[in-house]
Amino acid sequence: MIRTRIIGTGSYLPEQVVSNHEVGRALAIEPAAVSRLTGIQERRRAAAAQASSDLAAEAARPALEAAGLQAAELGAIVVSTTSPDTVFPSTACHVQRILGCSTIPAFDVAASCSGFLYGLSMADAMIRSGQIKTCLVVAAEVKSRSIDPVDGDTALLFGDGAGAVVLRGETETGQVSQGLLGIRLRSDGAQHGLITISAGGSRRPTTPDTIEAKDHTLRMQGAPVFRLAVKRLEQAIREIVKEFGVELHDVAQLVLHQANGRILDQLTKRLGVSPERVCSVIGLYGNTSSASLPIALDYAVRSGRILPHDIVVLGSFGGGVTWATGFVRW
Repeated sequence: MIRTRIIGTGSYLPEQVVSNHEVGRALAIEPAAVSRLTGIQERRRAAAAQASSDLAAEAARPALEAAGLQAAELGAIVVSTTSPDTVFPSTACHVQRILGCSTIPAFDVAASCSGFLYGLSMADAMIRSGQIKTCLVVAAEVKSRSIDPVDGDTALLFGDGAGAVVLRGETETGQVSQGLLGIRLRSDGAQHGLITISAGGSRRPTTPDTIEAKDHTLRMQGAPVFRLAVKRLEQAIREIVKEFGVELHDVAQLVLHQANGRILDQLTKRLGVSPERVCSVIGLYGNTSSASLPIALDYAVRSGRILPHDIVVLGSFGGGVTWATGFVRW
């Protein structure tokens, strides 16, 4: 049997640091209050010349280095983003061009903050079916360009960044399976209005009126999203742990979408796990949408929080609404 393994992780955060003082000033909120409300101390912002593909390529390079592969050895590229370089071609095609990978398949996934796990699931299926042997899955976001600085539900939270993994299919030889053991995807389109950019697509094309109304900026109903995210993620995490016959105390690390500090705190309490086993980089980088999970995963790997044979549970929740979990034996 072919099992997909993560053989390299990487991340990239732009150089510009945006403080709580800066984001709070437009909303007349003190820096300490921003931290208390969100768990965030700072976030990053892409330079004017940087697009999502640039961030993605920067995250891909350390992932490839960790995997011991050259870009030319990749079999496919899957990019998750809600802030593509262009409507088309895909951001993945731009990443392919930057990395110099010729003719391999490259495509985008749009599943909001759950997009990384959706992309991971697609890559896993391609590998296990024998279509490809290796794949780069990268999530990259330049959220700062779709944020209204005076919208209290979003302006405090979002930052820019990218995270990547390199996957390889390997034949199982031991009695204990290692790699991606399962990814479970969910959605509920009836809740589409909770997190959205309402204009700019075929339903509401760009007009002077939509621009004046700021309908091209991200809008989120903060309180309902908080409640639903906690509910859905707690349920999904419990389900996947039960499915694979382990207890929560067997999980070495929970690596979750870094939405805000309060969601992570609430999940930690409701699941009854120690804070040390819930990876958190929200304070340093803010909410980087679909990039937040692979950024946190790269941090957990490089800081020694995840070791060979550890059980790792991945989880995300985002617009759509979508949510997903993954079960990995490292």
